[in-house]
Amino acid sequence: MREVLVLAFFALIAGAGTAVSPCVLPVLPALLSAAGSGGRRRPLGVVTGLTVTFTVTIVGLSSVVDGVGLGDSFTRDIAIVALLGFGAVVLVPKLADRVEAPLSRLARFGPQQTGDGFVSGLGVGAALGFVYAPCAGPILAAVIAVSAATGKTVVVGFAYAVGSAAVLFALALGGRGLLDRVRRGGRGAQVQQALGAVMVLTAVAMVFSLDTRFQTAIANHLPNAVVNPTEGLEKSSAVKKRLADLRGKSRFEVAQERADKTASATPVALAATDGAVTGSSDATPTPSQAGAGGGPGLPGVTTPKLAKLGDAPDFAGDGHWFNTADGRPLTMASLRGKVVLIDFWTYTCINCIRTLPYLKAWDAKYRSKGLVIVGVHSPEFDFEKKTSNVAAAIRQNKLRYPVVQDNDLKTWNAWGNQYWPAEYLVDAKGQVRRAHFGEGEYKQSEAAIRALLAERGDKDLGAGATATGTISVSKGQITPETYLGTARAQGWVPSGPLDGPHDYRAATGADLPLNSFSYGGQWAIDKESATARRAATIDVHFLAQHVYLVLSSRGGTARTVGVTLDGAPRSGVTVTGQRLYTMVDLPAPGEHELHLKLPPGVTGYAFTFG
Repeated sequence: MREVLVLAFFALIAGAGTAVSPCVLPVLPALLSAAGSGGRRRPLGVVTGLTVTFTVTIVGLSSVVDGVGLGDSFTRDIAIVALLGFGAVVLVPKLADRVEAPLSRLARFGPQQTGDGFVSGLGVGAALGFVYAPCAGPILAAVIAVSAATGKTVVVGFAYAVGSAAVLFALALGGRGLLDRVRRGGRGAQVQQALGAVMVLTAVAMVFSLDTRFQTAIANHLPNAVVNPTEGLEKSSAVKKRLADLRGKSRFEVAQERADKTASATPVALAATDGAVTGSSDATPTPSQAGAGGGPGLPGVTTPKLAKLGDAPDFAGDGHWFNTADGRPLTMASLRGKVVLIDFWTYTCINCIRTLPYLKAWDAKYRSKGLVIVGVHSPEFDFEKKTSNVAAAIRQNKLRYPVVQDNDLKTWNAWGNQYWPAEYLVDAKGQVRRAHFGEGEYKQSEAAIRALLAERGDKDLGAGATATGTISVSKGQITPETYLGTARAQGWVPSGPLDGPHDYRAATGADLPLNSFSYGGQWAIDKESATARRAATIDVHFLAQHVYLVLSSRGGTARTVGVTLDGAPRSGVTVTGQRLYTMVDLPAPGEHELHLKLPPGVTGYAFTFG
């Protein structure tokens, strides 16, 4: 219960802050016009309709719309049509009477107080909810991400909507109070028609995207505290820490940390001289066993402690399977008796890509000994859900072990996983024995594989595997990853990206500090990605050896991104498919300034560095 209250509180405050940001300006004229006409209950109807539609959109409808390929423009079109229709009704009194009559008869099913307009207000409010939905900021994205894992998504989304609704309702009542004074002066009909005209003009402005241009002008000329009043909350370390605490660690991560602490406090006993694991199943070979008679140990490597972390969950969902007989799905029951390595990955993740040479080497070396590697492809971006894209990545990386698409993250959630990449090692009895997150510790992972193979009876394992095609990683501090969409953008100057089409002023030189990014030109940005429009550029001040960027090109048409490093032009990068592209590949890590010129139709998703 306490967890729900914390999540709802964050969402409530963020929603109220959003309602006083410039993002609400395209909604405000229509809101005040709709609430200022009709009966006394219309403001309540308008805000109620907006709240319901906004909640449904941000929590559920957005995924449905994306799934059928309609996108944000579809809901925006609905809003435009509704505003045009409602504005025309209010503008023409006779038409208003005809529409209001049947709607008012519905009032007998609702509140019986005097006044009218509640039901008709619901319609225009619902339309405004579609326009207002893109205002949902990064704080809502973070909170929804946490609440999804706890099953509280609707509660949190509703709290955000209520926070906004309270402020919008106050604005609607204040505006109506002012208009009532004008009406008492004998100008009620003129006020009614003027309000209808405002709604029609608002819809026309939306048709020509004048509302987003106005937002851009506001963003470029007002202080960031006014443009984004919730930024302090969004970037608060206390809020981020609290959300992370509420998300919690997976049970396997907690169990692994407990096992690691126990191992560091307990001396390791010498095992049998033939290299076999003896005694308890938690026993661990020591370096002295390394390579003895082809046994499980590896030279110079201490095998990690292999405690029992819990039963391995089964594969969930009905995702497509690759590299299995006739594409048939595997189950943990069917793999009983084998040592299983579950690898959570996604094909545009550079950290995941760098682990693949080792996975392929282990598969080639130990498959005949009883090891089964299963890649669980859990996508980060929508385009990573396409079966053809995943199949192409499997071919490109020459993966021969089974891979399953986990598009709905059902297997991801069953394991409580939170990382790309993540490896879970399962013994022949179906017990998870080791969990490792991120890159590195490849020798230790291989030693753990060999120990579990020996445990099931395969003691003569020969020499260790040799990975080829590995990618070097810069040592020390490098520029952290960031995203191009608004939901998770970090490090963008002079201010973060905004939802919708906007013009941006590039920051360069002293205005572009280390580990920062800057948009230039015209971009159309949503929660997940940014699409270049006119004179679109990105400037980056980074510290790394390699720069990677996830890109796609509309329609699969080849488009070339111009690359300039420290003022010197370099070979451009041709973008076709939706994947990770190497923008810069240097002989050694260093501090540099990168300038990218992206042609219209190229979409970017995330920067990573190595």
